[in-house]
Amino acid sequence: MLIDSHCHLDFPSLIEDLDGVMERAAAAGVGRMVTICTKLSEFDRVRGLAERHQRVYCSVGIHPHEAAAEKAVTAEELVALARHPKVVGIGESGLDFYYEHSPREAQERQFRTHIRAARESGLPLIVHSRDADAEMASILAEEMAAGPFTGVMHCFSSGPALAEAALDLGLYLSLSGILTFKNAEELREIARQAPLDRLLVETDAPYLAPVPMRGRTNEPAYVAHTAAKLAELKGVGIAEIERRTTDNFERLFAKAVP
Repeated sequence: MLIDSHCHLDFPSLIEDLDGVMERAAAAGVGRMVTICTKLSEFDRVRGLAERHQRVYCSVGIHPHEAAAEKAVTAEELVALARHPKVVGIGESGLDFYYEHSPREAQERQFRTHIRAARESGLPLIVHSRDADAEMASILAEEMAAGPFTGVMHCFSSGPALAEAALDLGLYLSLSGILTFKNAEELREIARQAPLDRLLVETDAPYLAPVPMRGRTNEPAYVAHTAAKLAELKGVGIAEIERRTTDNFERLFAKAVP
């Protein structure tokens, strides 16, 4: 079994054919998936998807792109929403200095609120980081010193310094279809070096379809291609990757264990 640890089933290109998406995921051996909240104003829709599908779990949080547009949330509000049995993570939240759709200070403020919610709830923090390696490493270290929390660097595509910092803090790295891209050799080397017991796989669907599905709408079934690339890089069989990434997921997202 494989688990897609991060997808967006409520986005239009997937929800319009959700029955087909679910059937193809099952046929590809994807046993569970986590559909991720990016706007608190749309959390009810995300949660509803998880409630309707036994194999789907969800998160609660605000994407850094939406940090200024969404109503400010408190850690207590996030913790209360996270008590729902299908909510297994906090986020995604973090820093995105590539697009900067929200001011940096708003992103950091929301991110620290999500970290507090993860710490208080005991649920893993789902971290988005792009073009903010130094700032991200600094905030994670500072907040971890203030009190421990668990989490995952989702769709990891940053540099080796942030990978090392995250792993040193006890966080996990989640690998997406980017791992298969022609120009992603640095990421492949990070994957080769990272401990296998700290890696997850994801699609970030409907984005970032892996080779050989480039150009198509990504969907959870395609996580099998990322897992196959990871098996190649680690020099192990696909069954080993399925077993290890599932074990890692269940250790981190303990609430998502049936």
